[in-house]
Amino acid sequence: MPRKKPQLERVREAIDGLNDQLLDLLNQRTALVEEIRAFKVEHGMDLYDPVREARQIQSLMMKNRGPMSNAMVEHVFKEIFRASLSQQMRKGTDQAPLVLERSGTPRIVDVGGVPIGGGKPTIIAGPCAVESEDYLEQVAEAFARLGLKFIRGGAFKPRTSPYTFQGLGMPGVDLLRKVASRHDLRVVTEITDACLLPQFSDRVDVIQVGARNMYNYDLLKKLGNAGRPVLLKRHFAATLDEFFQAAEYLLSSGNRRVILCERGIRTFENATRNTLDISAVCLIKEYTDLPVVVDVSHAAGRKDLLVPLSRAVLAAGADGIMIEVHPNPAVAMSDGSQQLSLGDFERYLEGIASFL
Repeated sequence: MPRKKPQLERVREAIDGLNDQLLDLLNQRTALVEEIRAFKVEHGMDLYDPVREARQIQSLMMKNRGPMSNAMVEHVFKEIFRASLSQQMRKGTDQAPLVLERSGTPRIVDVGGVPIGGGKPTIIAGPCAVESEDYLEQVAEAFARLGLKFIRGGAFKPRTSPYTFQGLGMPGVDLLRKVASRHDLRVVTEITDACLLPQFSDRVDVIQVGARNMYNYDLLKKLGNAGRPVLLKRHFAATLDEFFQAAEYLLSSGNRRVILCERGIRTFENATRNTLDISAVCLIKEYTDLPVVVDVSHAAGRKDLLVPLSRAVLAAGADGIMIEVHPNPAVAMSDGSQQLSLGDFERYLEGIASFL
């Protein structure tokens, strides 16, 4: 009589058969995803629909009868959905988007020996605009005393009105570098024109791309070869897909030291300057390994919300906070209503200390 197959072997063969079926079903699903992508591209729709994804997962968990736990079902299908999004974004290209590459380990951007990402949250603070050496010195001295490592300030100020203060230009960058060097701080400031890169390269530690320049793809490509970390701000009307694609320009041009910055989006609400998209922090951490910081000052446009908003984004997983601080906000040349005084800033740090 023929020998009966051991039970383990029979079960393994059954699993192999199911694996083959799952592979066929996943390929069928991928073909349908490509149909959906073609339709969305034709009609100018966003490729990523987080609301539909959440509904699908919720429906699957309600149908689940085990033995898989709902947590396992959620994890498996999120990975399937993430692969589908990657498939849609790389269609017509030779490789998957670098921004969605995940190693499982959060990416750390080293800035002169100071890490951003993967550990203790970073505070990037300073005046909205560089106005004088005296003001910068007061701020930098306080930051060094408080143990901070970064100072920010706008030397080039793209403003909505052409009649408002536009910044000091390169003399402002020089002031930032001078004061920061005295106090061992790293400089973060915005670039507005690629022609400034040679001057920025030896003065600026983190080059910021402002919200208005997120769509400046020529600038992003040149920053990909700049040899400096880049902090990319989300445009106030950009979807996450568009934000990721902007980051892709930097990454695909060779710069892997990219930091994403959520700074609020424009909605119908006018109680705040912008609407802070806290869900964006969660989704960036879910779909990418890139560090993300949140500019709470530009999101709120007011001082009374800065502590609770900062607590919320740090609880959501943000790698850092960007916040505006001025020695005398009442006479600031731009955005005085959202800048903290030095005393208020120390109280702010006390208010978020448990999240740092």
